[in-house]
Amino acid sequence: MHWKTYFFILFLSVITLSVDAQNLPSYQQLTPQKYLFTMNKQVNQFVRRFNMVENQMGNRLSPGDKEYHNTALRKKLLPLMFDMDNPRTSGKLKAYFIDDVTNPEHPVYLNFLDKNWYAEVSATFKDDKGEDVNLILFLTVEKEGLGSKWIISNVYDTDLHALFPQETEAGHMKYFLHPQSHEIDFMNLNKALDDPKHIEYYAATDYHPDYLSLFFYLMKKGKLHFEQINSVKFHFLQIKNWYFELKYFNRDEENSGWLISDLKYISDKEKANIIRFYRSCSTD
Repeated sequence: MHWKTYFFILFLSVITLSVDAQNLPSYQQLTPQKYLFTMNKQVNQFVRRFNMVENQMGNRLSPGDKEYHNTALRKKLLPLMFDMDNPRTSGKLKAYFIDDVTNPEHPVYLNFLDKNWYAEVSATFKDDKGEDVNLILFLTVEKEGLGSKWIISNVYDTDLHALFPQETEAGHMKYFLHPQSHEIDFMNLNKALDDPKHIEYYAATDYHPDYLSLFFYLMKKGKLHFEQINSVKFHFLQIKNWYFELKYFNRDEENSGWLISDLKYISDKEKANIIRFYRSCSTD
């Protein structure tokens, strides 16, 4: 967001607006000034509105307020928190999701300290040859003392991942050290060490490369230098059977700000696989 836009929004946020939250205004009824209040300007604001602890016009709601966690209001507000230009976030799946999280018997709310939500940061680095390297950093929230902090949980780099192609059973059968190797003082280790292209086959069959440690190593050795952050989005997996993506849409229209940009109904196994991708084995 441009700094002028940010300060303009900050200035407007000190103005008190009151609306009947039981009758949320449609986008057609919004003036440009009120529109700035309805957009989710921050991720925290998205979470507060998802939980209905802040109404559409930016008014905080206390637990004693009749609007606080109000199911009927959530059903009206949640549809406005999706990217309306995206077919993946519309239709029956969207309706099913909203019905699921607003079920009066067991409503679902988001919590900042939930562990299964991740930031995805696309960033540009320079290698030791001065060439651009585009990496994706994954971050998650970790409790610390009475507070919390963001930590880097994993990294994705096309070149690093290309070094470790998907291992096959045939590869493990071809590249291995004989079980009696200890009797010849492991002299046959040269078979593995002289062929680094396949060296990972000599690790345990459940070995997985630790890309985060590789990234830290390259940074420490001066082979990567940070340049800039290009984009940020978030992945939410706290809700049982659901995954959704959150992105910022800078549009000259009402449906803008932080919006749900992707929505999937997934199994526990699929969710575990996604989390494994976002989180390095070293941070489990």
